[in-house]
Amino acid sequence: MAIKIEKKMKMKIGIPTASMPDIIFQLLIFFMVSTVLRQYTGLKVNLPEAAKIEKLPTKRHVTTIWIDRFNNVVIDDVTVKNIHDLRTIVYNKLVADPQLIVSLRVDKDADMGIVTDVQQELRKANALRINYSALPSQ
Repeated sequence: MAIKIEKKMKMKIGIPTASMPDIIFQLLIFFMVSTVLRQYTGLKVNLPEAAKIEKLPTKRHVTTIWIDRFNNVVIDDVTVKNIHDLRTIVYNKLVADPQLIVSLRVDKDADMGIVTDVQQELRKANALRINYSALPSQ
């Protein structure tokens, strides 16, 4: 009479997850410390003063056009060499975001001719929601 002896060992194959939270927190801290958030400040402009200022509810759908006293025009991070190119840039932004609001930050010493040209190009691009930035009067 022969007795059969069976092996009852089963191999458990798996990935150890005990140190997973440590690794995740280390990666999170690394990316928080090493990431640089760049905020574009535009051109140096001296904004005019206004008696009453209304703050925009959100900056999510806002694009900013800067005009300095030397008549340089910058939209977000793009310098506009030819004023007629502004129409195409704004139109493409408007197609991407139909709720777009154009915020004009114009230096108080800027030539009003360039401001009028920018307004005309915005009108031709069908960007009719325009905000004029100003500082509160003291």
